[in-house]
Amino acid sequence: MQGVFKIQVPEVPVVAIFGKDITLNCSFITNATFSLGDLTVIWQLTETRKMVRNYPIQQDQLADSFANRTALFTEELEKGNASLLLRHVRIEDEGSFTCFVRIKSHQSASIMLRLAASYSKPNLHLEPNKNLKPGDEVAITCHSSGGYPQATVQWHDGKGSNITENVTTSQVANEQGLFDVRSVIRVILEPNSTYSCMVRNELLNEETQALATITGQHLKFPVVALWLTIALSVCLLGLLVTLGYVCRRKIRQSCKENEAEDDEEEEAEARTAMKPLEHANDKEASHKHPFDEGNFGKTEFFHLLPPPVQEKEHEQNESSNGERMQPFFSSRESGRGSTRMT
Repeated sequence: MQGVFKIQVPEVPVVAIFGKDITLNCSFITNATFSLGDLTVIWQLTETRKMVRNYPIQQDQLADSFANRTALFTEELEKGNASLLLRHVRIEDEGSFTCFVRIKSHQSASIMLRLAASYSKPNLHLEPNKNLKPGDEVAITCHSSGGYPQATVQWHDGKGSNITENVTTSQVANEQGLFDVRSVIRVILEPNSTYSCMVRNELLNEETQALATITGQHLKFPVVALWLTIALSVCLLGLLVTLGYVCRRKIRQSCKENEAEDDEEEEAEARTAMKPLEHANDKEASHKHPFDEGNFGKTEFFHLLPPPVQEKEHEQNESSNGERMQPFFSSRESGRGSTRMT
């Protein structure tokens, strides 16, 4: 008489950690008595039907990728435990496995295997990372590696606000199938600001994050630049002092030249003003009477001859001249001795 026969497997996917061992549970229940000679257990990939493990063991039927990595709990087969031990799980092991049990009749059930790997703690890198000052645009790179499956990356500022909109994220699988994550955000640098990068593994419900705090220490003025600024300031100050001194001398020299030009102009104006006077004096000197005091050096005798006019007019002129000249010669006689007229 055939008894009741039933197989039980997990209804939810089984999560295996990359590189670790995992047990895919499969149990069967029967109320009939059986011997191990009546029992057949087969584990195979659901999609490709490649043989993973079987009982009784037939090594030549196993897929090469699972060689020496699988085992059954043979001591517990009589108790209904047909579970599969899978060692050193790989990314390519992910998928659906079918547990097949036969005792006179057969039953089967599928179980889903999921692979997961934790991401490393992110490293943050600023570019540029020197001579930073408020207002500069910097790129903050968040790098995490060795995780599976692909991660979710989120950025937050110091206030906890999500700023993931302005990021560029790339995830590349390495030779083992694990992902390297790089996420870059560009921000305008502010003093005493904080930025955080969170890498989350949804399958493992894990998250890891790193903080980048930009403080005054990162923004302090470099020592070399400080000394260079001081040196340039001293040189500039010296240049300004020298320039001021030169300008002052130029101004003084210009003032002296202007004063000299003013003096020359005043002298020229004075000479110009004196010329009419000198001309008048020269003209006056040229019209002096021969008997003026200035030209009276010796006694000279003049014969006064009447002009050739009518006799009557001559007499009148002679009489008038005699009247005019009499005081003149009288004064001469009083001053210089006697002067005769002939």
